[in-house]
This record gives sequence, C-alpha cells and structure tokens, in this order.
Amino acid sequence: MFSALSLLTFVILALDIAAKPVIIDRSPVLSIPLTKIHNITSGHNLVASGLARAQSFKDRAKTHDLAEIRKRQSVPVINEVVTYIASVGVGASDAQYQLIVDTGSSNTWVGATTKYVPSSTSTDTGDRVSVSYGSGEFSGTEYIDQVTLSSSLVIKSQSIGVASSSEGFEGTDGIIGIGPDDLTEDTVSGVSTVPTVTDNLFSQGTIAEKVVAISFEPTTTDEVTNGELFFGGTDSSKFTGDITYTSVIYNSANLTGDYWGITQTVTYGSTTIQSSLSGIVDTGTTLLYLEENGFDKYIKATGGTFDDETGLYKITTAQYNALENLVFTIGGTEFSLTPNAQIWPRSLNTDIGGSASSIYLVVANLGKTCGEEAGFDFIDGYAFLERFYSVFDTTNNRVGFATTSFTVSFQLFITTKSVVD
Repeated sequence: MFSALSLLTFVILALDIAAKPVIIDRSPVLSIPLTKIHNITSGHNLVASGLARAQSFKDRAKTHDLAEIRKRQSVPVINEVVTYIASVGVGASDAQYQLIVDTGSSNTWVGATTKYVPSSTSTDTGDRVSVSYGSGEFSGTEYIDQVTLSSSLVIKSQSIGVASSSEGFEGTDGIIGIGPDDLTEDTVSGVSTVPTVTDNLFSQGTIAEKVVAISFEPTTTDEVTNGELFFGGTDSSKFTGDITYTSVIYNSANLTGDYWGITQTVTYGSTTIQSSLSGIVDTGTTLLYLEENGFDKYIKATGGTFDDETGLYKITTAQYNALENLVFTIGGTEFSLTPNAQIWPRSLNTDIGGSASSIYLVVANLGKTCGEEAGFDFIDGYAFLERFYSVFDTTNNRVGFATTSFTVSFQLFITTKSVVD
C-alpha cells in the first residue's frame, strides 16, 4: 500500500523522466571545447587507477572523514590514462589553467602545475580545502575568484581551491568538478558545502537550468580537441534521436547517492550480464567496470584471456570477429556498444604498455560488491561515454543519454577485413 508521500515521490520521479530536455541556441555560446589527452603509462596502471578511484568513491560514500579515507587507500597514486581537459580562465587577467573535467567530483581547483597568482578579483578566505580522488589528491587554501569558461560563461564569485600540494595530476593544473554539490561536503573547512560552477552559473542567471551536457568522440591519437562541455541545456548538433532520461538513484547503502548514480541492465547476446543493478556514470574513469559476477560472465562469453602486461583481457582476431553487441538498457532504452566499441584503440596499445598487434577489451573487473559495498556494481567510464551523448541534470535529478554519429563508428587500424578504421 502506497503512502501519500511515496505516491507523491513516484509522481515527481515520473514527471522528471518525462520532462523535455532544454535545447539552447548556440548563440550566445554556452559551451567550451574539451581536449582529450592520453597519459603514457605501463603495466597495470590502466586498470589499477580506475580501481583506486572506485575505492575512493566507496570510501567517501561510507564516511566523510577525509583523514579516514586517506588511511584506507592502499593503492599508490596513479594517473588516469584518458582525461578530457578544458582551458579555464581564472582571475582578472583570465590566466588559463588546463583542468580535468570530472563528473565524479565537484570542487574546482588549480595550481597542480601552473601556479595560481592572486589578482584584483581574488579573495583569500583562509579556509583549508582538501580532496582525495583515489587516483590523486590535493590540499591547499580556498579562494573566491572570477572564473571564465567562455565569453558567455563568466562566474563572478566562484569558490576554488588553490593547491599547495597535489599528487597524480602531472601535466594538468587541477579539476573542474561538475558532480552533484553534495560531493563538496566537508572538503572546505568552516563550511558544509560550496557551490559548484554549475550552481553559480545558475544562481547568477547565466543558465536557465543546472544542466551540463558532454560530447566525446572516439579517437586514435594521443591528443585531440574533439569534445564539448555544454552548460544550461543540450546541443542538438551533438546527438541523434531523443535523449533518454533516468532518475539519479539512492540505494540502501548510499554508495551511489552522492554521485551520478543510475540503474541499468547489461546483456551480451543472449546472456544477461547484469540485471537492474546500480552504479555510477563517471567521466574521470577510463574503462568500463563491471562487478565480478557480471564481468566473469562477459569474459566467458567473449573468450578473453588475462594479459600480464596491461592488466586488461585480450582476444584474438577470430574472437573479435565473433563479438556481439554489449547492450545497456537504461531508462527503458537500449544503448549498444558495438564490437569495435568494446576494444581499446589499437593505435594506442603501446601507450598502455601493450603489444601493437594485440586486441584488448575495455571492460574491467570492479571486484566483488557484497556486504557494505553492495549497490556499487558498475562504473560507466569514458569507454562507454565516448559513444553516447550524456546529460547531467541537477535541476531534475536525472542523467540522460542519446546516440551520436560516433555510436557505431570504427576507430582502429587493424589489417583484417573485419576490423577496419
């Protein structure tokens, strides 16, 4: 029997999902370009960095004690292999910082490489700021300053962290966090949470809704500007068909509630890999991670074998030719990763310590998620997101996906008839 409150909640969620996306004219420009970079790595770093990040997510969901989180982290700081960078201006002089775009965190900070120089728009609050990411961390001082994303996206008073120390961010200057604002809780001394860049763009009247949409593209080069971060709505030129929305979920263990958590079912051919399980969508994770039971089913179905050099699983050309679509059912719509989308770009194999002639799967083992970690059963990382348009809607508490012209595109250079560029 539904209570009045639960019935009201159900109606609200239904209206959220049915609501139409805000599609904004590109003039004025409410988007900024994103540059994809590959950090050269080796051995098991590709898989280990994602697992370290996943553990940090779990730890933070279970405790907001940052000191305790750091104690729990036993994996060394490791750079993520694939990152998307936005050039962001800070201060009166619009000094440019190359910041990682991250949906798995919400603080914006600078100073990892290019040092911050206060200007006439800067205010030192004196408050300490510290965030741990599993794959990196920083600590420093909070400033309030002007942040310029584009000529039409200027934030007059944004909380930013200025790093006095950082690890795991070589080659970048920090992070622009576009996760839910709850992720800033207890990161700055003296305050409970701080407004994110999206919060401030909305409160200052720059955007109509607290919505961020992201466009990625699969590539075969180490560095290329081919992404877009769009604020306040969606860019209809970047996706095909309709956007499917699903509500952000809050499971019993609260392991996804602080993040962009969703429920999905995954199938491979006639095999159900995962059925209505919960996990998160994260731009800061390179691979696609499935909990151990589902991962084992996938590997058995594909015939993959473990590769000591990369920590990934690899398949033969014959096995690749037999691959079937890996289908994600989200919000009642099927989103398919084609065989080509399930493998690492072969021209970049040596970047991860692999063989140029091998074929590596981009699905990795998240491990067992039983007990207090139940309910954190997957991470849809960059390997998934590069094939779809994604929308992170704080106003309506939902995440959206749509196909793009790259959903079924090829990205490899392989000398067989079945696997082509």
